[in-house]
Amino acid sequence: MLATAHPILTLTTDFGASDHYVGTMKGVILGICPQAQIVDICHDVTPFEIAEGAYSIAQSYRYFPQKTVHVVVVDPGVGTKRRPILVEAAGQYFIGPDNGVLSMVYAQEKHRVRLISNDRYFHKPVSATFHGRDIFAPVAAHLAAGAAPSRIGELIQDYVEPEFAKPQRSGEGAWAGRILSIDRLGIIVTNFHRSDFPHAALALTIGRHKIATLADTYAEAPPGKPFLIVGSSGYIEVSMNQGSAAQKLGCSVGAHALLTTPRSYIA
Repeated sequence: MLATAHPILTLTTDFGASDHYVGTMKGVILGICPQAQIVDICHDVTPFEIAEGAYSIAQSYRYFPQKTVHVVVVDPGVGTKRRPILVEAAGQYFIGPDNGVLSMVYAQEKHRVRLISNDRYFHKPVSATFHGRDIFAPVAAHLAAGAAPSRIGELIQDYVEPEFAKPQRSGEGAWAGRILSIDRLGIIVTNFHRSDFPHAALALTIGRHKIATLADTYAEAPPGKPFLIVGSSGYIEVSMNQGSAAQKLGCSVGAHALLTTPRSYIA
């Protein structure tokens, strides 16, 4: 792969903005590929929530040009036997831990997965606690600078494919799912995709709260009352006009959700 004049690298992490970690990763990248354009997708993924990190990159990558290199670090298993991987999909590259954080990308795209094993491209010494700095950032920078994916490592087939992306049927007309993300406005994003549940009559239960009102826009619902809406990602969300649905329902990322439809409907 020949490097473009200004290769694009994106960063998605649960590191937040109050510590040095993101800035340090950027320093490593620019030291290897000074012409890189670095785009921050999100650094406020809920700590350790792999599914939320997977959702964040899955909603973003398709808007970037080919050969973009994406680094996704939500990595509660850092330093353990979990593997670093490189995913080639949609003409782009995705680098992160083999814990499912890239699984929503390769669930949507034809892909190839490589084990990142060539330590020639690592920053040394490799820390047991900061692979973002010592493995993921330098490998991404070398890719952006023109390194061939085949030099990073061999293709593998036994990568992690978790179940959080798809709801599980729990009974007639009922599916068990989870909350993928809660944005700063308190909008709750579930893993129920509208394309899988096209029936007009839906009800979503989170904790002790059942929401059955489906709106087309945020403004058409009365203030203070949670309602269902299909978000820009296509997933069913719970929102509240001029208020936080998450605060109202008292829920958090990773919480369980139950979707029910008329018993006559079969997905």
